[in-house]
Amino acid sequence: MSSLSAWSYTAQATIWKRSGAASEYRDPVFEAPVVIACDYQGGLSKRVGDIGSEKVVKNTIWTEYALADTGDYILIGVSTEVDPIAAGADEIMQAIRYADTFDRLADDFAIITGA
Repeated sequence: MSSLSAWSYTAQATIWKRSGAASEYRDPVFEAPVVIACDYQGGLSKRVGDIGSEKVVKNTIWTEYALADTGDYILIGVSTEVDPIAAGADEIMQAIRYADTFDRLADDFAIITGA
């Protein structure tokens, strides 16, 4: 962990990765939850208009965790629940990679969730 990340990533989040398998009802199957170091910012949730609703950013989570991907689930805080939906986790819309500008030890990621 870079020196700046150790200073700034003082919160925790729980992430559930999709295993790639599906249940007999075609629901996604998730790996065991993993707790990561992070920081976060809340955002907007859902915008409802005359012709329906659209997904917008709900939370942005900054971390050095490099394995987050679209379709995984993440929850701010620690959870041991095996089902991310039951835990109240949000689906990841995108993970954006940023360079570790100062230490060049581990890149940083912005994990964006939607509502």
